[in-house]
This record gives sequence, structure tokens and C-alpha cells, in this order.
Amino acid sequence: GAGWAREDKIAAIGVKVRRWVSFHGVSLNVEPDLTHFDGIVPCGIREHGVTSLVDLGVPATMDEADAALKSAFQEVFGPVKADNPAGGAP
Repeated sequence: GAGWAREDKIAAIGVKVRRWVSFHGVSLNVEPDLTHFDGIVPCGIREHGVTSLVDLGVPATMDEADAALKSAFQEVFGPVKADNPAGGAP
């Protein structure tokens, strides 16, 4: 659809290194209330806003998005260990 030509931010990757320990994370906007981003300038780029999968016409559940991210990760980095018993990402 027409939304595919937009250059709005849909995800973020964060990396922090502190005392020789790395912290990292990934976020993907699946179906958030986009009005919460009204006051945010994503990555300092004023020409673009924030979007989500649902806003782009891709209805997906969190479980579907999680499975897709895990599958893509495994294609690049290989198999991952069993799910974290604490419920977080492996």
C-alpha cells in the first residue's frame, strides 16, 4: 500500500557497554498507541515520524512478531538455546 513508501521509524536497536559488559536490545512497534510518540523526534530526524506494523497494514500479534524475529535471528546467527525460564528473550 501507500504506507510502504513512508520512512517512519518502526524499530530500534540499542547497545550499551559499561565496565566491559555489553547490554543490548531490540524493539519493534507492533501495535502501540502512536499518539504516545507525538513529542518524540526519532533519532533526531524531524522529517520522519514513528509507525507500527498495524499502521502499515500488517496485522500481527506479539507472538507472531516474536516468532518472526526469532526465525530471522536464527537464519543469521544459528540456533538459539531453549527459551529463558524467566520469560525473557533467550
